Amino acid sequence: MRVAILAHEKFPDRAKTAVGICRYGEQDVVAVLDRDRAGDRVADHVPDVQDAPIVESMADAPACDALVIGIAPIGGDFDPSWRSDVRTALERGCDVLAGLHYPLAEDEEFVTLAAEHDCELRDVREPPDDLDVSRGTAGDVDAHVIATVGTDCSTGKLTTTLELVDALRAEGLDAAAVPTGQTGILIEGWGIAVDRAISDYAAGAAERLVENAAAEHDVLVVEGQGSILHPAYSGVTASLLHGAMPDALVLCHEAGREAIHGYEAFAIPPASEVASRYEQFVEPVAPAAVVAGALNTSRIEGEDEAQRAVEEFGAAIDAPATDPVRFEASEVVDGLVPEDEEAAQSGRSGGPEP
Repeated sequence: MRVAILAHEKFPDRAKTAVGICRYGEQDVVAVLDRDRAGDRVADHVPDVQDAPIVESMADAPACDALVIGIAPIGGDFDPSWRSDVRTALERGCDVLAGLHYPLAEDEEFVTLAAEHDCELRDVREPPDDLDVSRGTAGDVDAHVIATVGTDCSTGKLTTTLELVDALRAEGLDAAAVPTGQTGILIEGWGIAVDRAISDYAAGAAERLVENAAAEHDVLVVEGQGSILHPAYSGVTASLLHGAMPDALVLCHEAGREAIHGYEAFAIPPASEVASRYEQFVEPVAPAAVVAGALNTSRIEGEDEAQRAVEEFGAAIDAPATDPVRFEASEVVDGLVPEDEEAAQSGRSGGPEP
């Protein structure tokens, strides 16, 4: 599929969906829409990802099959300034995919245009209709479950999830990512956006994802959401962890970040304390330790300084650590899966349905 990605005024730092698709998606990205960076290219800002021109609007994008909303503001609302781009996409016969809390499929103008031009409006954050409360059974699956967790939002949990899966597969393990948010769903093609589920059903959504994926794979890496420290999004983190009942945790952090982004009055405690808090939090339902760390060092210049930051982070959490993009995720793979479970790999493959 050929796609254009909307990332107005946010690319790349606050457009993780756009960056995620450019880095990991199978889609052919023909353009990124960003009014502030029009005339640049993706490669000017993000190395080692699929390159594409950055254009001012959908009217300037090459022919494509779909427009993807590649950003999700706080609260997941639809910015009115995007309306002309969505309108243009539909008039050009393009589908529109979005991971917002604002449902495009309930927008009267967009629904009318989609019908007129035979297009699809796909709200990937919309959960299944038949979700229910957790039964507390994810811990019984015949798979080793690893969950990525963070000191804050946007600390690299999805990136770490996907890089760990690739590294585990390189070791011969039958591993799969479990997508729990809009970006992961757009990349992997399945999943449930747990933060969109009714609060009573969010843990049940995580449980369903784990149980479905465990029927096809032996090692699961569950994409983390939010942070137990976050004053707004801790609820989804709690539900996700309790529903998934992981066997191990990987702590993600951005080097240099000292406070919750957008809530700077709330300081992030030392990494050692955050790791302990996660272990204490999951212990009643799933005794899981922080067995590795992933540090985003993108704001650090110089390989030596970045490596020192990674080593300090690992020492703080008393576990091996890496920057899975700048260095290698394989550096932390050895301790993720117990040796007896590695020996029991069955070699199953395939992709479950949510």
